[in-house]
Amino acid sequence: MTEVDTSKQTSHDDAHDVKITPFVAFKYVASLVLLCFSITIVVALIFTGNTRVSSETNPWVALIVMTLAVVWLSMIEGQQASLVGLPPVDPDLYKDTHPITYKNAALAFKGDNLDRYLMGRQFMVLLVVFVINQCGNPLDPTVDVLGLPDGVKLVFLDIGLGMIIFTCILGQLTTQVNASHCMIDFINNYFALFTLYTAMAVEFSGVMHCSYLIQNILSMVSGKPIQSNEEPKSGFTFIFFWARVLMSLAILGFCLAVTLSALFNGQTQMAVKYPNVPNGVSVFLFFFFMAIVGMLEGMQIAFFAVAKLPAEERGTSFFGKKTCDLLFKGNGENLPGFMIGRQLTVVFSFFLVASITGLNITPGEGENVLGVSDGAQAFLNYGFQGAVITTILASITWQLAASAFPMAFLNNPVTYILLCIALFLEWTGLCAGAWVLARFMKKVTKIQYDEVYVGTPEERLANNHADKELTPDQDVGHLTGGGFTGHLCGSHDALDGPVKSKDAIDAAA
Repeated sequence: MTEVDTSKQTSHDDAHDVKITPFVAFKYVASLVLLCFSITIVVALIFTGNTRVSSETNPWVALIVMTLAVVWLSMIEGQQASLVGLPPVDPDLYKDTHPITYKNAALAFKGDNLDRYLMGRQFMVLLVVFVINQCGNPLDPTVDVLGLPDGVKLVFLDIGLGMIIFTCILGQLTTQVNASHCMIDFINNYFALFTLYTAMAVEFSGVMHCSYLIQNILSMVSGKPIQSNEEPKSGFTFIFFWARVLMSLAILGFCLAVTLSALFNGQTQMAVKYPNVPNGVSVFLFFFFMAIVGMLEGMQIAFFAVAKLPAEERGTSFFGKKTCDLLFKGNGENLPGFMIGRQLTVVFSFFLVASITGLNITPGEGENVLGVSDGAQAFLNYGFQGAVITTILASITWQLAASAFPMAFLNNPVTYILLCIALFLEWTGLCAGAWVLARFMKKVTKIQYDEVYVGTPEERLANNHADKELTPDQDVGHLTGGGFTGHLCGSHDALDGPVKSKDAIDAAA
């Protein structure tokens, strides 16, 4: 953090404060208690040696790997909030005070690098969540943990509520809340710069490149050209790009073949944890939860896209209108409320897909999937092929589709149902403790709100540093569009917590 005027800092802190009612306070406390219990039961499980990583190495390795994975996930999630919110802001305003933030911005905002970062980051999120699952997911549901009843173990360990709670709160929401309003301070460190380079390297590897083929297909179907900040590819660059697309298609095909073969033959963790579930049902659940993830990923893009439209143009069908009435009613809190509930639902689905795709085949017994070598089988047992499938088919594809056809998502009755579920989950306050931890983290790290350094959007306009205009046409075919446009740097919105009277939609328009 750089030196700032104390009175200015205090005034901006006051602007972000929220009213704490007895119900809100209860949700904060209950959520923190639930978080502590979740951490305790998952750590206890690890030290029984009943997770894949702890059984194949030792419990301390599993605990350390899981802790590091959660810490890195927190940076991945927080950095996204910073990098998608800063593009409109003149970098000269923070170039001297925050040199590492400027380095992050200089790389991320060059050409189409922000799209590349978001694609690499999406795979990193899935990969880290799958690692957490391998460290803290039980192999044998019958093993005793702290003498807890079977029902408690079923909910917190087998279904995974314990991992979902601490992953959402510690690995995602806490840093997202802070980074949404402290974008400049949050990425002013080399950990953020390292994470950015890693995401760019993941994208450059080409593993996700078949997503670009999907991007081009959707552009042709929708009749909306893809806006690019770079010259058309030619020569070696063109050949190298499409070679990686073909490689990515081959990787995706192999991952699907491995997963479906194992599911149909009962060679996944599903057969161990739920032996009474038929193999065909396991296959259905695999695609069902990927579809849920896809809908939720697409919904956030569609919701933020229609938020830019006049109220009378939102929704063109019965369910479209009901969705908009619920989403935008009152002071606009239901939009950020959906984002919180969505986070819980998506992570829940990620962990379930990770469990479904984790293989249960002992190398060397002649049962290797598709006849792969023993070494390859040992690697496939971790289920990372599921991360590839989910990233491409359940995340990026649906986001790109929603950026091209936002109204189709809005008018879907499933959208309304999932919106109600997400809002209910947010209302329960399962992750409400994230705001308490975010405030604690802000105090400890001494990061400041963005307006302390660059002013509010209105102040920047008055000082001849107006934010760049980003048009809706720039959303089509881009992960930076819709739900990834971020918050206005230096503005106040409902991600501060349960804001009583601030209209987040109008503030973001």
